[in-house]
Amino acid sequence: MHPWERDARMIKESLIKGPKWYGVIIEIACTRSSEELLGARKAYHSLFDRSIEEDVAHRVTDVNRNLLVALVSSYRYQGPKVHAETAKAEAKILANAIKSSGNELEKNAEVLRILTTRSKASLQAIFKHYKELYGKNIEEDLNQDDLILRDTIGSLGYPHIYFSKVLDKALNVKADEYTKDALTRVVVTRADIDMKGINEEYQKLYGISLSQKIEEITRGSYKEFLLTLVARGN
Repeated sequence: MHPWERDARMIKESLIKGPKWYGVIIEIACTRSSEELLGARKAYHSLFDRSIEEDVAHRVTDVNRNLLVALVSSYRYQGPKVHAETAKAEAKILANAIKSSGNELEKNAEVLRILTTRSKASLQAIFKHYKELYGKNIEEDLNQDDLILRDTIGSLGYPHIYFSKVLDKALNVKADEYTKDALTRVVVTRADIDMKGINEEYQKLYGISLSQKIEEITRGSYKEFLLTLVARGN
């Protein structure tokens, strides 16, 4: 499939399967370029006679609705320019929100504004300032069970680390269907984008190359398929 159609169909399937699969929507909304996400939205219109925003708003009924709708609607600045003082100020805003909002961080208007409108370069600067100011990564201050917010921050701020962790979980022989599905999804969608960076980060995190791990865990033609795509990306 064309990447836009593929992303549109994955979002549709995730909405049908339910909350456990919303991480796929986060992944697409946060790791695609503005043009790629816009293309997926156009493809969704053509395929399903509805908008992604409309379906997300209709099907997501928990506290994550506003965050998910805003993420799939986003059209971020893609350039490298970052206003350092603004990034530092917004790191403090996030820290205050984490302290004051408790388990309802997804409802905080300032958190939603920053995560869904700032460029990825700005967000990476914000997260860097957060660590400098408070001595830890922002994810360490989030609730462990707040998976949607953790995935959002990880995929926006540290995509190669995010994808490496997703792949490692998928390569666990005891992984469930949702977790295993990520192996094909990530390798296929990132092979021509940033597989080299993901492979390098995977090696740093786990002391083994992604190709070696795939060799150990998978079998047959599926293994060859994955290895071919990983090699092509490198």
